[in-house]
Amino acid sequence: MKNTSAIPLLIFILIFGAGVGLAYSGLATSDGPAALGLTLGSFVVAVVVASATKIANQWERTIVLRLGRFVAMKGPGLFFIIPVVDTVPYWIDIRVITTSFKAEKTLTKDTVPVDVDAVLFWKVLDPQKAALDVADYRSAISWAAQTALRDVIGKTELSEMLEGREKISNELRKIIDERTEPWGINVISVEVKDVLIPPGLEDAMSMQAQAERERQARVILGDSERQIAEKFEQAAKTYVGNPTALHLRAMNMLYEGLKENSTIILVPSSAVDTMQLGGVAGVTAMATELARQTANPGTAKAVGPASGDDE
Repeated sequence: MKNTSAIPLLIFILIFGAGVGLAYSGLATSDGPAALGLTLGSFVVAVVVASATKIANQWERTIVLRLGRFVAMKGPGLFFIIPVVDTVPYWIDIRVITTSFKAEKTLTKDTVPVDVDAVLFWKVLDPQKAALDVADYRSAISWAAQTALRDVIGKTELSEMLEGREKISNELRKIIDERTEPWGINVISVEVKDVLIPPGLEDAMSMQAQAERERQARVILGDSERQIAEKFEQAAKTYVGNPTALHLRAMNMLYEGLKENSTIILVPSSAVDTMQLGGVAGVTAMATELARQTANPGTAKAVGPASGDDE
């Protein structure tokens, strides 16, 4: 990153302006060559001082080379170099930097082609190493991340990639950090954004998931029926040796059926005999109770035995 501060330009203007003003002031009006020399001299001094003045921002570190050899790392703030002799080839940003990278049509361990997008968060810890030990550390870390991602995909099955992104991200961070540590770069984290699979395989996985949900629904339905059967068995044991309770339950079931405006109800003959509905008294009692319930729907009561007594 190149420094773009206006301070060197301001210094140049001030020095050159002071020289010109001095050259053409009353002190030098009588000597034309001296005024010209003073003007040229102020220009040279202004250029030298301006080019020697550098300012690095708070998040920047600079590498200073003197005749091609490393002499110092400067910044942040104001610093000076020797013009022509010293050069500043790198302005290193030490803030956290994000780099997007991807792997396209890469085969997983179970030979499924996938496209994976990820984001790398990293920062420069040692600007000297980042500048001197690798030609272009930004491109180097990008390529290191891509190759590491392809390596991890090739060792991972598709199901693990879809379900365990956090595990893959941690493994990627560890691999990339080991590769970039000699360059003075620290990998903070890696986030896998998306895993794209072929459309045909995506449809097949969707059908598989749907079939699995249907299987679970059938299992739940079967378990519910088993529980209902157990409750019916417990209820049947309650009616054993208690014909009065069984009679009341049967009468209530028949009443519930008639209440739904049904005109025809099929009742087994054994049930008719048990509830004594075959006789006139039983039919009369049922009709009376049905009329009463229709007139007063809020006062439901089970019909008693054929004699008409309430239970």
